[in-house]
This record gives sequence, structure tokens and C-alpha cells, in this order.
Amino acid sequence: MLPFARIAILGLGLIGSSLARAVGEAMPTARVTGYDHDPAVRDTARRLGLCDDVTDTPGAAVTDADCVILCVPVGAMAELAAAIADDLADGVIISDVGSSKAGVAAALRAALPARTIVPAHPVAGTERSGPEAGFASLFRGRWCILTPADDADPAAVARVEAFWRALGAEVETMAADHHDLVLAITSHLPHLIAYSIVGTASDLEAVTRSEVIKYSAGGFRDFTRIAASDPTMWRDVFLANKDAVLEMLQRFTEDLTALQRAIRWDDGEALFDLFTRTRAIRRSIIEQGQDDERPDFGRSHA
Repeated sequence: MLPFARIAILGLGLIGSSLARAVGEAMPTARVTGYDHDPAVRDTARRLGLCDDVTDTPGAAVTDADCVILCVPVGAMAELAAAIADDLADGVIISDVGSSKAGVAAALRAALPARTIVPAHPVAGTERSGPEAGFASLFRGRWCILTPADDADPAAVARVEAFWRALGAEVETMAADHHDLVLAITSHLPHLIAYSIVGTASDLEAVTRSEVIKYSAGGFRDFTRIAASDPTMWRDVFLANKDAVLEMLQRFTEDLTALQRAIRWDDGEALFDLFTRTRAIRRSIIEQGQDDERPDFGRSHA
């Protein structure tokens, strides 16, 4: 039995369009209705056949849905939730895909106080955006973290878990504030560092337009990939999860100062110990199937 029969996906960018494709493959009998605030995206979604129907208003997309998934930047969640409040069907389950959870959960509860809400975060993505960037296998073998409230309906949580497992994801449940702390170090801070390093290179205009770009080695090149991520989404993430990000940024600053000191005082032992520990982390990520061990991250050089 399918966890849901009628699914509304609001926001048809990378994650939303990947969801539509994944549902189409894994649950071909489920009906998928899509909506995006951008008319050009709606037209593209129709051309690609992403959904059974693409509506011009969010309310029209959710009228008969038994599951509504908000796939918009976290800063837009509250407004979108309020816009669909009067059109939701009885018994519908509301979820989302935002990468910060405590603030989103509070915003959804405020906008939809009498509704069943099960926040979720599929830890998957690429630096690309838009409906043409999505692909059905995006969630396979990746984690999806659910952050239901303490008083959430267990049956609703089980249905959302079954939905993500059907798409190939591994599912974990944790408190929203703990999620935000974990993701601050594993995702948000790395993005912030990447934006900063690429921004610094951009400021060095006399070099950037020649040597830095021309001779980009693997490290800088991979930073530019991360820094190419959707600016609206990441602006909202940092503002929504600022407490946890600032806490991790302070810790990082302290560790960076210690590293600076080791280099200044020729403390090769400290550098070697750090690099040995970090290498082990990389190996653990590969062993858990969260990345590719092939050289150069499996890039094709044909």
C-alpha cells in the first residue's frame, strides 16, 4: 500500500523536481500535482511532464492532496503555508524539505495550527538549480532526517518515513534543534567557508581573471562548486539557523587560530596529527556510502 495517493509538491526547483521524478518512478499510481511561483518554471515543468498537473496557484495544487510537501527556500515557508491554509483537505499531512528545521517547524505550526506537520530534510542536492536539474535518483542511499514534534501523530510520522524509504532514502528521526546543530557543521559551515574563499579570490581581481581561475587546482575548484549553490536558498538557511551556525563558526575560528599558530611555529607534528585525523573522517564517509572513492571524486575526464 502506498503511503500517499495524492501528493502536492510546492516548489519545482532541484529538490521539488527530483521529488516529482522519484515519485513517478517509485509510486507510478500516485497522483502528483505541482506548483511554483515562477510562471517560467511552471511552463518548464509542464513541458518536461514532471507532474500529472501543474497549477497556477498553490491553493489549487493542494485541494485534494493527502500529502503536501513544501520545497521552497526556508524563508518562504511561512508565507506559502499561510497561502494554502484555507484550501487543505481534511487529514492532510504537511511536510517540507528545508535544511534548517527548528524555525521552519515553528513557522508551519503558526501558519497551520490545526494541521498534522512532519518536517523533513533530505540531505541531498547538487550545486545546480531549477526544474531541469532534478533527477529521480537524487535521494537513493542518502539520509532523510525527520524532525517531528514530541506530540506528533506516530501514524503520520510512519507514513512520511515510508514515503522517503520508498524513494530509496535512509531515514533518521531527531529533535529539530539537534538537527540544526549537526547540519551547521556538516553542511552550513562548509558552504559559508566556500562562499568566503571564492569571494576572497574574486576580490583579488588582478589575479582572479588570470592565474586563480586558469590554474584552479582540485581544492579551489571544489570550493567553487559548493559556492555555486542557489543564493536565495543559502541566504535563508544562514538567517534561519544563525544561532547554530554562529556557534560552529566560533569553534572553527578557534581551531583555525590553532592551525595558524602551528604553521607559524613550524609545528609539523601538530599539522600531521590534524591531517591524519581528517583523512580518517574522509575514509569513514566513503565507507558509509556517502561519497565516491574513485580518484577526483569520480569525475569523467573524457
